[in-house]
Amino acid sequence: MDYYPGSIRNLIRTLARLPGIGQKTAERLAMHILQQPAEEAHQLARSIVDLKKRLRLCSCCFSLSDDDLCRICRDPSRNNGLVCVVEQPADMASIEKSGAFNGRYHILGGCLSPMDGVGPEDIRIAELTQRVQKEGVSEIILATGTNVEGESTAAYIAGILAPLGVAVSRIASGVPMGGDLKYVDQVTLKRAMESRHGI
Repeated sequence: MDYYPGSIRNLIRTLARLPGIGQKTAERLAMHILQQPAEEAHQLARSIVDLKKRLRLCSCCFSLSDDDLCRICRDPSRNNGLVCVVEQPADMASIEKSGAFNGRYHILGGCLSPMDGVGPEDIRIAELTQRVQKEGVSEIILATGTNVEGESTAAYIAGILAPLGVAVSRIASGVPMGGDLKYVDQVTLKRAMESRHGI
């Protein structure tokens, strides 16, 4: 990489630190930025600086927002009694893209993982119980991951919420639509059998 001037090498090193961006991709991106008009490069830089300045967590659901409340929490057409609990903002975005949910969200900021030193006080479980008590939530949908950590987080939250008299449900999991049984792992197939329903 010594064949590039220092400014390009610096940009390549910076881009290569991004997740999923290797050295070759970083080099391609740097060359693309170099070939763009100066105004486009300035716009990219301004967007990054603006993101770091303006972005905050929603004071209600802890999603990413430019304002005190995110777009979903401000939306009067959403069902305020229905709260979907997810681990990260990206999980919320996936559910939103599906168009299958019209309630509000609560973002935990992770899941329980004793092996990694993440306990109940490290994620937003206390804030969730406060919301249930203050906002008159009628149902909590637990949409944490289906791995061991996600399952234990869902079980822990269900236990914490049980005395509060709120309905608690768990998203279904199992064989994906169009999935071929011979390619489905044993844990997923077991969960699909346990969660079967009438038709």
